[in-house]
Amino acid sequence: MHKEAVHLLREVALAILPVSLIVCALQLTLLHMPWDVFIRFALGAVFVGGGLFLFLFGVKTGLLPMGEIIGAELPKSGSVKYLVFMSFLLGTAITVAEPDVRVLAHQLDFISNGLVPRNILIFVVALSVGICVGGAVLRIVVGVPIVKVLVAGYAVILALSFVTPESFLPIAYDAGGVTTGPVTVPFIIALGLGTVGVLRGRNSFSDGFGLVGLASIGPVIGVMILGMIYG
Repeated sequence: MHKEAVHLLREVALAILPVSLIVCALQLTLLHMPWDVFIRFALGAVFVGGGLFLFLFGVKTGLLPMGEIIGAELPKSGSVKYLVFMSFLLGTAITVAEPDVRVLAHQLDFISNGLVPRNILIFVVALSVGICVGGAVLRIVVGVPIVKVLVAGYAVILALSFVTPESFLPIAYDAGGVTTGPVTVPFIIALGLGTVGVLRGRNSFSDGFGLVGLASIGPVIGVMILGMIYG
């Protein structure tokens, strides 16, 4: 546990220090922002570092093992429908808790002056991710090549791009990115690896990954449809 904590501290330091040092250098040479603002930045960096350490510790000790256990136990029910449905529920629930999705929803609600309520965007993104996670797990069970699914998914996105209001296109593509956040990614990857681990004839390297890529397609399509409704 001690070695794991030291390793995590090193990871957090590598993630926080470069940005912090660059801002410090800019403050001394170019920015010269008020020192009370700079001190708030420094305190914020410390808080972010501490929060990131606690989050990563929780992910590695709780979230990842739980995802692998759930992914390994669900296929044992023998019901593909149950496996896909539970994957859908888990994908939806974990996306609701994703901080990146809430940040995007807050910014969109603020910029649009309430035209698109934040809860609507969160619901659409979470539902889209849930559907794609369920479909991705079904792909693993059936054995459909991931290339075919990706080509079909992005073909739909390309087609919808021509009919979606231009103001919603950037939001839609950003929605795909925010689902690859620190909460969603570890759990979905662990779910995929756990599922592959108990299925015969499946390779963890080639079949266990790809769920995050497929899950990112859903929010783009979902927000595009939302844009057609509100646009």
